[in-house]
Amino acid sequence: MSWGTELWDQFENLDKHTQWGIDFLERYAKFVRERLEIEQGYAKQLRNLVKKYCPKRSKEEEPRFTSCLSFYTVLNELNDYAGQREVVAEEMGHKVYGELMRYSQDLKAERKHHLQEGRKAQQFLDHCWKQMDNSKKKFERECREAEKTQLLYERLDSDINATKSEVEKAKTQLYARTHMADESKNEYAAQLQNFNAEQWKHFGVTIPQIFKNLQDMDERRTVKLGETYRGFAEVERRVIPIISKCLEGMVSAAKAVDEKRDSFIVVESFKSGFEPPGDFPFEDFSQNIYRTGSDGTISTPKNEGVKPDPKHSMGKSKNKLWLFGKKPKALTLEDFSHLPPEQRRKRLQQRIDELGKELQKEMDQRDALNKMKDVYEKNPQMGDPSSLQPKISETICTMERLRSEIHKNESWLSEVEGKQSSRENRRPSSEVNHHAPHGRESPEGSYTDDPNQEHRSPPQPDVHEFDDEFDDDDPLPAIGHCKALYAFDGQNEGTLAFKEDEVLYIIEEDKGDGWTRARKQGGEEGYVPTSYVEITLEKNSKGAVTYI
Repeated sequence: MSWGTELWDQFENLDKHTQWGIDFLERYAKFVRERLEIEQGYAKQLRNLVKKYCPKRSKEEEPRFTSCLSFYTVLNELNDYAGQREVVAEEMGHKVYGELMRYSQDLKAERKHHLQEGRKAQQFLDHCWKQMDNSKKKFERECREAEKTQLLYERLDSDINATKSEVEKAKTQLYARTHMADESKNEYAAQLQNFNAEQWKHFGVTIPQIFKNLQDMDERRTVKLGETYRGFAEVERRVIPIISKCLEGMVSAAKAVDEKRDSFIVVESFKSGFEPPGDFPFEDFSQNIYRTGSDGTISTPKNEGVKPDPKHSMGKSKNKLWLFGKKPKALTLEDFSHLPPEQRRKRLQQRIDELGKELQKEMDQRDALNKMKDVYEKNPQMGDPSSLQPKISETICTMERLRSEIHKNESWLSEVEGKQSSRENRRPSSEVNHHAPHGRESPEGSYTDDPNQEHRSPPQPDVHEFDDEFDDDDPLPAIGHCKALYAFDGQNEGTLAFKEDEVLYIIEEDKGDGWTRARKQGGEEGYVPTSYVEITLEKNSKGAVTYI
């Protein structure tokens, strides 16, 4: 069905229809633009969300729990998903919206051209009609004038009073008017024939062709809309496989959550290696009370041969915070001796692994430099071999430094591992000899029998036992640190001299006799009066305690 034959007289309506078609196409283009803006905003919000919940962390703060790792995997997949939404927006912008706007401009230009041709054809037909109408009116006017002239001639010819000259003049005028009427008739017939021909050409050829062009243009617009509808959906369809992979990655991350693994990591992260505290012994303070045989009170079993465990002295434990006390801020030491044994072992092993990687990198660099040096020696034109020697020397020095660091950390690691295996055997022997005497406590907190004596001498253990403790290749690990409140000269054997405000490492707690075993940063060990120092123990080492 052709517009040219069916709608030959609907030029104005076709003008309006084609304009509506272009407006509809631009409206759809506006819809696509708003849709891609939504996609862009959605992708931006997703990326901001991922950035918000995945902040930058140092290497040591990276989570190791499977639930955390899975969550960050979900965030990474969501970030990739946001990237696909950006791809959708970009494809819509280039392949749909941009194409529609370019096509709209082409349609406007083409429609303007066809309508201008139609208007020109209509103007030409109107011009032909005006020429035909003018010739018709002229022919009509000439005929009336000829009729008037004929009537005048006939009246003069029948009038006996009319002169011959008047009759001849009227006759001449009649011949002239009749000739002009014949010429007007011929012109009118020619103009009418020309107009009919132009009108047939206009409605039979020109207008149908113009309307056919408009119809083709409108049908192409409709086809283009259908193609962009399909392209709109294809943009979404192309990213579905990648989006499906993102969703599958999220599902896989969910399946990777392992509660047993997380529980194991908690144990590995916080295990101290210390043993749980033992039972508190019963301390009988009524042994020296005289009781007669007739006394009706129930006597307490005597423990004459059993000495109270100074480790669990009630007088000292009143101010202690046990397992769940607040952990004090500990010093960070190079050998990690401020940490519990198990955590110290892990940190030392981690450092050894990192130093090993650095050493391997330096060895690879040394080998590469040596190979380059050999090439330069064989081909001097490629470079000077001596220019590489400073770099090789520097690399060798770095390797030696790293080997020294590794050896030092390995010795610390061996110390920790040896301590963990011998801790149980060493502790009881050292605890038996340090018991609290039955004396009174001085205001400073040290025990003394003499009110005028500031503090008493440290306990005198067996000589061989004392030597074994201090000559052991495996020193006890630090369980805390202390700060000297006063200076102490340490003149007695086994004591440790220190200055005011000096920081020492605690390796054994006060057993109830007023003395604490400590170690200086240089490695020197000995006993210090508890009342002279402010002690802070680690959380996992009998609680966080402060003695003043």
